[in-house]
Amino acid sequence: MLIAGFPAGAWGTNCYLVAPAAGEECVIIDPGHEAAPGVEEALKKHRLKPVAVVLTHGHLDHVASVVPVCGAHDVPAWIHPEDRYMMTDPEKALGRSIGAQLMGELTVGEPDDVRELTDGAHLSLAGLDLTVAHAPGHTKGSVTFRLPETAEIPSVFFSGDLLFAGSIGRTDLPGGSHADILESLARVCLPLDDSTVVLSGHGPQTTIGQERATNPFLRQVAAGRPGRDADPTSAPRRGM
Repeated sequence: MLIAGFPAGAWGTNCYLVAPAAGEECVIIDPGHEAAPGVEEALKKHRLKPVAVVLTHGHLDHVASVVPVCGAHDVPAWIHPEDRYMMTDPEKALGRSIGAQLMGELTVGEPDDVRELTDGAHLSLAGLDLTVAHAPGHTKGSVTFRLPETAEIPSVFFSGDLLFAGSIGRTDLPGGSHADILESLARVCLPLDDSTVVLSGHGPQTTIGQERATNPFLRQVAAGRPGRDADPTSAPRRGM
């Protein structure tokens, strides 16, 4: 398994290229703000051929490079229908105070081929089997992607902005809900094995076991205390 990741753009959004091995087909996860040059560099370095872009959610810091990346390689983009509008209307997705600052700087829009994700779907792409879980809270259409455990590697969980090392995604933007993100943490994250590697939308790699032991929000839902204990305003904000 090859996973090449790098932080891109003003918000340090993690973009990932995932392939069975070097020299094979790959999937690109969350090519965000200023990610296109890093994508091209990783493709060349590892001799990869992209077959699809998949998106954990529609915020601009995760989708800003979707059009150039998909266009350069003639591949589709996959996104949950609840977040699809964000590709063409990021100001509505972010609120006027944030979106208006960016609209003059960035070109937005949909790639030619957009396909919609559903909860529980299995995407067979580039020789990979990605399991999709709808995980609203950060946005209404947030999803996660999980690769199954193999004899060589533990399961890998691409959490987007649902779960970070030590924190969770912000819920104060349009479509965000603290109650929903806690429910998503309980439903999507808690059943995962402790050995599951977590690759999030921002920040460093972690594991479910590490977060189960130390993340105040995951500990809160594990203890069955939704809405109490951990203060959402105390979480370090990463990305949008």
